Amino acid sequence: MKNIQILAISGSLRSNSSNTNILKATAEIAGDSVDFQIYEGLDTFPHFNPGIDEDNEKVAHFREKVKNADGVIICTPEYAFGVPGVLKNALDWTVSTGEFNDKPVVAISASPLNSGGDKALASLLFTLTALGTVKNEGSSLSIPNIKQKISADGKLIEIELKNQLELILINLLEQINKKRENR
Repeated sequence: MKNIQILAISGSLRSNSSNTNILKATAEIAGDSVDFQIYEGLDTFPHFNPGIDEDNEKVAHFREKVKNADGVIICTPEYAFGVPGVLKNALDWTVSTGEFNDKPVVAISASPLNSGGDKALASLLFTLTALGTVKNEGSSLSIPNIKQKISADGKLIEIELKNQLELILINLLEQINKKRENR
């Protein structure tokens, strides 16, 4: 059986983003038994408009990556109580084509605030529900006070966060394996 393919998407475009660093840490936790790829290029998408050519090369590439993934992990900051526009824009481009339909997903929010980006997480979960994704009670994680849990060079410094990421990854892998068994 082929390795599990996980596509990770960061809602932040910053080069040293806590959200991207969380995805990198999750990739390390996953180890060699999982093909883990962090998607880059959300900032290159045109604004979502169902009236324009859907054959945009960058959008098509994103759709193909989502389609070929066994599961997807999205980690996002919270901007103005919601997900960043670039992330929502990318997800909107998949509404009519269905790449996320029946796809196991994990949603993570991370924030320097005590709220952990809970409003962005709730918004992201609503969008993922609309896209027809597969998720359960273990498919989401809100991380408050992220700046105290990751070092300046982007490494996890809190064991509890590492444990939470391990649990959410295990949950995703179980969802993927369950889907594979039902094929």
